[in-house]
Amino acid sequence: MSLIKETLKAEVSQREFMNIVIVGHVDHGKSTVIGRLLADTDSLPEGKLEQVRENCRRNSKPFEYAFLLDALKDERSQGITIDAARCFFKSKKRNYLILDAPGHVEFLKNMVTGASNAEAALLVIDAKEGIMENSTRHGYLLSMLGIRQIAVLVNKMDLVDYDRSVYEDIKKNYSDFLEKIGIKASCFIPVSGFQGDNITERSENMPWYDGDTVLERLDLFETAGLPIDMPFRMPVQGVYKFTQDGDDRRIVAGTVETGKLKVGDTVIFYPSGKKSKVKTIEAFNAPAPEICIPGMATGFTLEDQIYITRGEIATKAGEPPCRIGRKIVANVFWLGKNSLVKNKEYHIKIGTAKASVRLDKVVKVLNASDLSDKTKDYVERHEVAECIFELAKDIAFDFNHENPVTGRFVIVDEYEIAGGGIIVDQVKDKYSKVRDYVVMRNIKWEKSIIGRDLRSIRYKQKPALVIITGKEEADKKELAREVEKLLFDNGEFVYFLGIGNVVYGVDADLKAKQQDRSLKDPNRLEHIRRLGEVANLLLDAGMILVVTAVELTAEEIDLIDTTVIPPHICVVWLGDEVTTDIKYDLKLSEGDYRKNAAIIRKHLCERGVLFNPSM
Repeated sequence: MSLIKETLKAEVSQREFMNIVIVGHVDHGKSTVIGRLLADTDSLPEGKLEQVRENCRRNSKPFEYAFLLDALKDERSQGITIDAARCFFKSKKRNYLILDAPGHVEFLKNMVTGASNAEAALLVIDAKEGIMENSTRHGYLLSMLGIRQIAVLVNKMDLVDYDRSVYEDIKKNYSDFLEKIGIKASCFIPVSGFQGDNITERSENMPWYDGDTVLERLDLFETAGLPIDMPFRMPVQGVYKFTQDGDDRRIVAGTVETGKLKVGDTVIFYPSGKKSKVKTIEAFNAPAPEICIPGMATGFTLEDQIYITRGEIATKAGEPPCRIGRKIVANVFWLGKNSLVKNKEYHIKIGTAKASVRLDKVVKVLNASDLSDKTKDYVERHEVAECIFELAKDIAFDFNHENPVTGRFVIVDEYEIAGGGIIVDQVKDKYSKVRDYVVMRNIKWEKSIIGRDLRSIRYKQKPALVIITGKEEADKKELAREVEKLLFDNGEFVYFLGIGNVVYGVDADLKAKQQDRSLKDPNRLEHIRRLGEVANLLLDAGMILVVTAVELTAEEIDLIDTTVIPPHICVVWLGDEVTTDIKYDLKLSEGDYRKNAAIIRKHLCERGVLFNPSM
C-alpha cells in the first residue's frame, strides 16, 4: 500500500489533532483559561488537580487553575509565564496541543516560536483592563504568522459583574483594529477562566450571550491538514556521500515542507538551477518509502552527479519555481536589544540557507498599537516595519502568500535571533537578468556522464577559481604564470586565463576597448560576465583556473560569483595600495613571485582544494 493511502487510512482511523496557540497581555488570564480547559475536559493526569489544591493549602495560597501549568520555578516566583508551555487536552471531536505563548513584552521572542506551528489562536483580553498594547502587538504577530482562525476571549467577566456593555465595547474596538490588518475574528466569547463561565459549559451569569463556548469554538476550527497539494519544497539540509563497500550514493537530505515527490520526478534546485531526476528515495534503517510527503525527514539520490549545497531549495519541474534574488521586501517584527540600522551586517536564515544581509531601506515603520505610520531609517525594539534588505548572495525563497514556510525568515544579530518576518516582494537588482540567464543555462545544461566527484578523485583536487587583480602597473600576469607553473609541477590540473584572451576572442563582437584609459570601458561588465562563463566551463571540467584583471571591484567579483557554479574562489590583490572596494582573501606585495605563488598554493591547501598538500 502506498504511503499516501496509509496516511489517509490513518487519518480516518485516528482522532483529529490540532495545534492551538493562546496569546494575550501579561496577567490577562491565559494560563487560567488553559487550566480550566484541562480540568473541565478531564485531560489532567489522575490526581493532578487534587495535588495542586493540596500544595496551595499547605502553602496558604489561594488555588488558581493557572498553577496547573506552572512547571517552571521562575513562573511560580514571578507570577508570569516565561516560556511557551505545551500541554494536551481533548474534546469529543479531536485532540489538541495548546501552546501557552508568553504575554510579557520581554518574552515576545518566545511567542513567535510558540505560534509558528499553530493552526488557530485564542487571544485573551482582560475585561477590566481592556485592550492593551500587547493585545494589538499579538494580533499583528498572528497576522504575520499567517494564522487566520482567531477567537478573542474577553476574560475576567466576573470582575466587571458580567456587564455586557464592557464586552461589546472591547468587541467593537478590537474588531476595528483587526480589520485594519486584514483579519476578522471568528468570534468574541465573554468568559471567566476562574469561575469557568463559557469555557466548556454555557454560563448562567451571561444569559445575553448565545454564542459558542470556548470548547465548542475550538471544535469548529478547521484543521489545515498536510500541505501535500502545494508545490514541492524541500530545503536541502546536506548532501551525504557513502564510499564503504563500493557504495557510491550521494544522498540529498532534508525535510519536506510542502508537496510530494516520488522516484522518476525531475527536481530543480534553486538558486543554482541545477536539475536531475530522482533515482531512489532513501530511509535510515527502514524500507524505502514510495513517496515523500510534508513533514518527512527524507533523502533521495539523483540520476546525475550534480553539485548541490546546503541551503538550496529542491523543487519539482512542472510546478511553480522558487524565486531567486538578493533584494527582498519584507514585513519585519524587530526584537533585538539594539535597533535595526543601516550599514551593519546581519545574518538572515530562510529554510536551511544562511546569508549576510544589510538593511537597505526602511519603507515605513508601523505602530502596532494604533497602526499609524512613521518614516525613519531605523527600526526600534518591538516595532513592526516594512523594509528592503540586500543579501550578500543569491538565495531562494517564496513570497509568504505563496508558501508561508519558505516565505518567512529570522534575522540574527551577533549570534542572537533579533527579528523575524515574512517576504512580501522582491526588488530587481543589477544582476537579475544575468541570474535568469544562469538559471536557464543550468536547467538546459548537457551534463557529462563523468561527474564532478569522479574528476576530483582522478585529479586529486577540487575545482577552484584564483582571481589575481590589482593596479594596472602591477605584474599580475607574472604572478599568475608562477602560480600555474607551481601547481602544474606539483601534478595539479591548472590553466592560466588572462582577461585579454576573452576580450579579443569570445568578446570580439563587442566594441573595442577605448584607447583613452581615463574613460571606463562601457563593455567592462559584459567582458567580466563572459569571463565568468568561460571560467564556468573550465571549472566544470575540474580545473583550477587562474585569471587576471585590472582593479576588480566588489560588484565585479559578485558578477563572477553569480555566473559560475559555486566553486572555491580565491581573490588575490597584488600590490600594497588597494584602490577598489574589493574584499580579498590574500593581499600580496609585488616581487618574489615564486614565494607569492607558494603562499597562494598554501591557501588552496588550507581551503581543502588540493588533496595532496605535501607535494
